[in-house]
Amino acid sequence: MTWRNLFARKLRLLLSAFAIVLGVAFVAGTLIFTNAMGGAFDNIIEGSTADVEVAYKGANDFDSGQDNRTFPASVVPKLEALPEVASASPQNTLQTVFVIGKDGKVIGGNGPPGLAINPTEADSLNGKPILSLTKGEYPTGADQVALDVDTADKGHFDVGDEVELATSGRPPLMKAKITGLVEFGSGGLNGATMTVFDDRFMQERFFGGKDVYGSISLNAAPGVSQSELAKAAQKVLPEGVVAQTGDSYVEKNKESLDKILGFLQTFLLVFAAVSLFVGIFIIFNTFSILVAQRSRELALLRAMGASRRQVNRSVLVEATAVGLLGSTVGLGVGYLLALGLRWLFGVFGLDLSRADFPMTWEAVIWSYAVGVGVTAIAALFPARRASRIAPIEALRDDVALPESSMRRRVFVGTGLVAVGAVLIGVNLNGDGNAALLGIGGGIVLVLIGVFLMSAFLGRPVLLLFGVLYRRTFGTVGRLAAQNALRNPRRTGATASALMIGLALMSMMAIFGSSASASTDAALQKSLTSQFIISNVVGQPFSTDVADEVRRIDGVSGVTELRSAYPDLKGGGSAWTVGVDPKAFGIAFSVPTVAGSFAELGPGTVAIAENQAKSKGFGIGDTVTMKFQARDLKLKVVALFPSNPVVPGDYVVTPDTLAKGGLAPLDAMVMVTKDPSASTNAVRDDIEGVVKDLPTVTVKDPEGFAAEQRKQINQFLYLIYGLFGLSVIIAILGVINTLSLSVIERTREVGLLRAVGVSRRQLRTMIRLESVAVAALGGVLGTVLGVLFGGLMVSALEEDGLTELSIPWLQLAVFLLLAAAAGVLAAVFPARRAARLNVLKAIGTE
Repeated sequence: MTWRNLFARKLRLLLSAFAIVLGVAFVAGTLIFTNAMGGAFDNIIEGSTADVEVAYKGANDFDSGQDNRTFPASVVPKLEALPEVASASPQNTLQTVFVIGKDGKVIGGNGPPGLAINPTEADSLNGKPILSLTKGEYPTGADQVALDVDTADKGHFDVGDEVELATSGRPPLMKAKITGLVEFGSGGLNGATMTVFDDRFMQERFFGGKDVYGSISLNAAPGVSQSELAKAAQKVLPEGVVAQTGDSYVEKNKESLDKILGFLQTFLLVFAAVSLFVGIFIIFNTFSILVAQRSRELALLRAMGASRRQVNRSVLVEATAVGLLGSTVGLGVGYLLALGLRWLFGVFGLDLSRADFPMTWEAVIWSYAVGVGVTAIAALFPARRASRIAPIEALRDDVALPESSMRRRVFVGTGLVAVGAVLIGVNLNGDGNAALLGIGGGIVLVLIGVFLMSAFLGRPVLLLFGVLYRRTFGTVGRLAAQNALRNPRRTGATASALMIGLALMSMMAIFGSSASASTDAALQKSLTSQFIISNVVGQPFSTDVADEVRRIDGVSGVTELRSAYPDLKGGGSAWTVGVDPKAFGIAFSVPTVAGSFAELGPGTVAIAENQAKSKGFGIGDTVTMKFQARDLKLKVVALFPSNPVVPGDYVVTPDTLAKGGLAPLDAMVMVTKDPSASTNAVRDDIEGVVKDLPTVTVKDPEGFAAEQRKQINQFLYLIYGLFGLSVIIAILGVINTLSLSVIERTREVGLLRAVGVSRRQLRTMIRLESVAVAALGGVLGTVLGVLFGGLMVSALEEDGLTELSIPWLQLAVFLLLAAAAGVLAAVFPARRAARLNVLKAIGTE
């Protein structure tokens, strides 16, 4: 019986299964993609690690910045003399040497580092050489370079060509002849570029001519373990330099990588959860309608001796079959989604073209667990309602399951909204992730509460559409409005699925608009410089740029900003900016809420008020920052309002970053001109300094604001795309509900056709009904989105989101798109209704 019902309602249940497909695909795609990404970076870590790695503590960690600590080359022969050492390969490594393509653009995109090393003969833990020459030879002198094969392929370079490089040296631009092509031991570099220089030239160009190295890779002699090699090497190393076994080095770096991947995985799974949440509405609605339509059939089964448990089980088996089908298809779509994410991340510079994308057991198990579980949960209440049908119902002609009490649903929904509102209110002025989670939990409760009340809340909207429809479409419009009002719970549930997606999209639209407005306002209030120099690839650049700009006539001040991300003692990380205190006052006009920037100096720190509040820091307290070189204790001397113009929550002096082991590289440079100087003349001179550096651009405050808005919009487009999947699921729900409604009203449709309603009028009626349902979801979603967006801006006021900006035009576009979605959703059900045979339809029971 169960399987007969499944095959009899294939299309309806397939649409329900598709509601699960997208959610499961997101789960599977996320797990497959992050697993492949983790494997690719694991290969880099293992492929660049020898039996023992010698370096200053923290210098070559996966998440460390460009380190400024070196030791004398005399350490190398001491290590080579040890009987436990088979080979010692000294290394200097840079992260800011970028290859410029023949088109004048940087190869590698936005984000990946530009690695530069000297030749090495060390073997990695996987038994392969860390670096292999595939063509030509290694550089042996000045202005020579070898490129990795992927970079050469992307830039269409070959041995013998001349290539331009943007570096952190002086001057920052150099030209070099390509002498060879190299292959990294593990294969790909995940979008990073690699240049190889001669040992001595690298020391002359980037290390002040000193005969020094930053690390040494050791391979063990036969029969010597990693721990024995590390122990022997440690005895001849300078103070502070550590010999670390390859296994422990890999394990530590993989832990850092797992944190990053964990954040990415959580970010993507949030959208999967939203899609599945919307899918629950669709499946719940579908099975509720199907159970209602089959109520007489189920009553007959009860009259023939079927128990409640058997009826319950029959519905749940159907749901499980739908879940299995949706999970299977979703798993396949998820794999394609993972490949799509590979392409998307490649656009932004993370090239995973060499990475393996296997189908993992984790993805398979979670896909089926989530898909079947969500479907079963969604069908649980309809199944229970089906099991409660009394056998006597089989004797009635007007068999139908009674609607849930409107009063009870409104009461429960109001309670959930109230609890959600309290939860939001309590956490609105809170701090940290706990407060944001509280607000998020409150939003979820409000959404569920509004869903329960949607039949009541939607009635005024549907009545308004009834008035408009009657005036515009006459009798057809009145019928469409009455059909939408006929089953308010069903209409509300269908509209609620669309409501969720539009509420979240509207909320993010307000967040983005407010972020842009807050940035504009902060620039006007806090930035006193006329020009900003920054790196287009998100990496630091040579301090030589700032030195050259200082020599320009008409420049009165140059403020160099340097970035770091040390951990804090007690947990969490600190977004830190290093800047000269006097230069800071020239570029910025930032007030303090306690203390003064005038007291900022070596050994001190100024902290954004929201960070100080969440961490419990006050004036005079000591903050311990865990840099890659050492832990530094800093005294708090100022608290300032969080400001999007200041690129950091913790402001320290450059001396602090140097002590922390970070090389002196600029993240941004602010330029202030003399009041009497020509703005255009000064800008032309600054652009002349950086004209040959495609990695660096010059902007005025308006251009800088436009750049920030562009980044915000790019983020929003990504969010819209991810939330858009939930909207697609909601549209499928409208299609499903209308299709089931047409089947339910087959006899009614036949009678309408018999009394003279044309096929065109019938299609119009169903289309108008669909638009009303979609518009209801759009109105509820937009109203909630405005409410949630305002609350989000209020909650993040101390984080610099000071201006509330509601993009009314964009919200209007969302509403129009919702209505258009209603038109599209009605195409199939309207065509089906119009094609019904009139006599057969009238004869349907």
